[in-house]
Amino acid sequence: MKSHYHQFLLLLLFFFIGFTAYSQNSISGKISDGETQEPLPGVNIAVKGTILGTVTDGNGNFSISVKQLPVTLVASFVGYRTEEIAVTSVDQPISVQLNPSALLGEEVVITASRVEESQLKSPVAIEKLDLRAIKETPAPSFYDALENVKGVQMTTSSITFKVPNTRGFNIPNNFRFMQLVDGVDMQAATLGVPLGNAIGPTELDIESVEITPGAASALYGMNAINGMANLTTKSPFSYQGLSLYQKTGVNHVDGIDYNPSLLNESAIRYAKSFRDKFAFKVNASYLRATDWRGNTATDQNPNQTPGTGNPSYPELNVADHPAYDAWNKYGDDSGSNAVTVSGITYNGVANQSFIVRRTGYWEKDLVPGKVENFKLDASLHYKIGSNAELSYSYRYGTLDGLFQRGNKIQLNGTVVQNHKLELKGSNYFIRSYVSLENTGNSYNLKPLADNLDLSHLSNNAWRDKFKSTLQSELNSGVDLAEAMRLARAAADQGRYEPGTYRFDSMKNVIKSINNWDHISAVPTGTSSGGAKLHQMSRMYHTDAQWDLSKKVKIFDLLVGADLRIYQIIPDGNNFVDFSRPVAERNQPLDDGSFGNYVYYTKYGFFTQATKTFFQEKLKVFGSVRFDHNLEFSPKINPRIAAVYTVAEKHNFRASFQNGFRFPSLFEALSFVNNGNIRRVGGLSYINDGLNYLDNSYTLASINTFNAAVNTDVKNGMSANNAALKNRGLLEATNLSPTRPERINSFEVGYKSVLFNNTLVVDVDAYTNVYDGFLGQVEVAVPYLADATGKYPDPSKQVQVGTDDAVISMLAANRTPRQMRYRVYTNARQKYKNYGSSLGITYNFYQKFTIGAIVNYNNISKNKEKDVFVTGFNTPNWSTNISFGNREVITNLGFNIVWKWQESFLWESPLANGTIPAYSTIDAQVSYRVPSLKSTVKLGGTNILNQRYIQYAAGPTIGGLYYVAVTVDGLLTK
Repeated sequence: MKSHYHQFLLLLLFFFIGFTAYSQNSISGKISDGETQEPLPGVNIAVKGTILGTVTDGNGNFSISVKQLPVTLVASFVGYRTEEIAVTSVDQPISVQLNPSALLGEEVVITASRVEESQLKSPVAIEKLDLRAIKETPAPSFYDALENVKGVQMTTSSITFKVPNTRGFNIPNNFRFMQLVDGVDMQAATLGVPLGNAIGPTELDIESVEITPGAASALYGMNAINGMANLTTKSPFSYQGLSLYQKTGVNHVDGIDYNPSLLNESAIRYAKSFRDKFAFKVNASYLRATDWRGNTATDQNPNQTPGTGNPSYPELNVADHPAYDAWNKYGDDSGSNAVTVSGITYNGVANQSFIVRRTGYWEKDLVPGKVENFKLDASLHYKIGSNAELSYSYRYGTLDGLFQRGNKIQLNGTVVQNHKLELKGSNYFIRSYVSLENTGNSYNLKPLADNLDLSHLSNNAWRDKFKSTLQSELNSGVDLAEAMRLARAAADQGRYEPGTYRFDSMKNVIKSINNWDHISAVPTGTSSGGAKLHQMSRMYHTDAQWDLSKKVKIFDLLVGADLRIYQIIPDGNNFVDFSRPVAERNQPLDDGSFGNYVYYTKYGFFTQATKTFFQEKLKVFGSVRFDHNLEFSPKINPRIAAVYTVAEKHNFRASFQNGFRFPSLFEALSFVNNGNIRRVGGLSYINDGLNYLDNSYTLASINTFNAAVNTDVKNGMSANNAALKNRGLLEATNLSPTRPERINSFEVGYKSVLFNNTLVVDVDAYTNVYDGFLGQVEVAVPYLADATGKYPDPSKQVQVGTDDAVISMLAANRTPRQMRYRVYTNARQKYKNYGSSLGITYNFYQKFTIGAIVNYNNISKNKEKDVFVTGFNTPNWSTNISFGNREVITNLGFNIVWKWQESFLWESPLANGTIPAYSTIDAQVSYRVPSLKSTVKLGGTNILNQRYIQYAAGPTIGGLYYVAVTVDGLLTK
């Protein structure tokens, strides 16, 4: 019975599809170039007010079926003015000539208001890279081209991992900037960031990129307070056929960090439509390259001044300093592998002490150097009538590369997948997707270096060897610098040396252990700690939007809602089951798991009303969004904006909005021991039993306190008496549980296309006020020592302010009488930043175009010191100038971009310091071969190979030179 029932439904479905196709009116026509009269292939033909559309074939011809007449066709093509054609009869001859447009000043954008509107009349600043801009960029990929967009600061962590930011407070793992691909959030949930373009569109499938600088929370919710990027891919209905892409490049041409190395990227796309009802597409790409190397030897050790345990001896240069802490070296920092060598007699003065750090390992010795990125996506599309389209899409990406959080993480075989189901109409959509994350064989560089050191000798054993050799060499008359070198060589004898089989074997063992806690390694000298990053999560998301403008006559009305659920699989290292007792959270259960899944849930909805006044010269936008994360109280995000058009050319805009950002998973729920410093999320229940929020001292005050104590000890006072004397320097933290970040943002701007569409002027200015800015502060909780005097006794935590608490803070680094935590918390003060951007593009002769962008960003200084450093991490001034011609002669074009930014201060938990100013030149020449449907692009970035860095401890970036061949539109009609 069931079988007959299914057969009946199947026949009914075929009958319905056949009847629908049979009852259509077929419209045919031809599109050609208005100047050359040559046919234009690839022109988009859309039926206005519906989802129907097609594309012209190689001869400029098209055919499309509509249910009823009359209709209006919209013909659009990159580089040409859009034309509308009224069609009243199937017999009507349609022959349209599109006129070239020098500039795209009237492009349509969606991101700013979630509905289509002219870019000129957007209520907030918005930038767009369309197909033409992508083809003309000298950047090696469309994603790299974001660096040339007005207001965007790009941070390169790896060749495979780049992160955009706008308007300040930049970090390599930018969870304040949202990135969507066809409406899907591309973040890897537990890592907390969008992984560049790791699973995003290929070069062949990208249609456009829209960038909204600044807050977008009022419409898009969490993680969009610093801006967002919206990537749109090509429809298989509009872009059909087989396309191929091959890029071959070379970097490290100077041989300083690595031998000259090839970069190879290959991509393929195939799309097919059947009777304009059903379509599919498949994309795949593979990239392999030698990554940029981090090799900066800048010393950021704060203990080089007198009175901090390491007096500044003139005879010690930076490289000989015993507490040398290089940007791109690990195991030499102020964590658990630092020791105090005391009781040294030098130059006749007894009882001198030095803070000495383990030798550690350079970044280049801990990372593979080679990186790969494989991407695959496929989608199925079915049109339900003329006003709805149902689609399913799948994306898969596997990624290698470095990225920086509190430490450097080597991503190795990280896999992110997502499945999306969407129903989209002309005035609504509803979509659901799930994202799956698995960090594969990734690992953390700091615990890797720490545990390599500890696998050789415990800290105490290494210290004792160093001390005995140092004193012996000084007694024999050797100068201090040489004695330090000899002492280090003696203590390092037998350690795991890079480049040896022994080193590689131990490194592989440590990388495979999912436990960054190496306390147990200290007494034995044999590391049982690891460095593996084993994180898995699932993100479930549903959102919907409905444009009610046709039903509400008074104003345009848009409504929408969304629900997001993060599901974390505890790994016992980064994330744990908090329902378990504190002492058991990091221990596996009998079934090998680490407890129950952890959930982090958020939902919200919004409404936006738009109304025009004064004969459509003034357009006013008002929106309000409600967001509720179940860990916090509900939040309301309003936005009001207006655009006023004067004389059809001059568009003035202003907007004010309020936005919130809920803490990311790592900020809210982490529970990881890294170098015996436990990094903890800011939710209140994580603090239960640990008391770091209300019974701790800040690390900054501990360092100041110990500097004063060491000075008094050198002058003959006992350590305990000196500690009690200087107790007033210790600052109790008194932290509150984490709350969401809040931003108030005000923006004004002007945009116009002047002089017969040859000059585009776009300027904006903004001011932001951050309340509750989220960051990390390192604190220490005082404990009494256990019976052995080596480790804190968990049952004997002592109260801040008591004599025991003061004594427990002795020594600027690790002591057995304190437990350290790096806590995600809110700044106590508000922070105001402001800036402006100016973009000018001028078509001054034929198709020659010159453009200039100037960006300015700054932050107001607060009078009082906060609990942590916020890290603005943005240059005040940056600029770029471009010059090009897309067709200087037939089929030949070029583009050159010069970029410059001034020096600025970078502050982060990993490294701090000044980033020098730099400038680069990118250039490309492209040649089209229409008969082969091909384009050849020869280009390079930083073609003068001026080495530069973008952030402290980041990679050194040099020149990259490439040739790329694109074949587009094979196997079409």
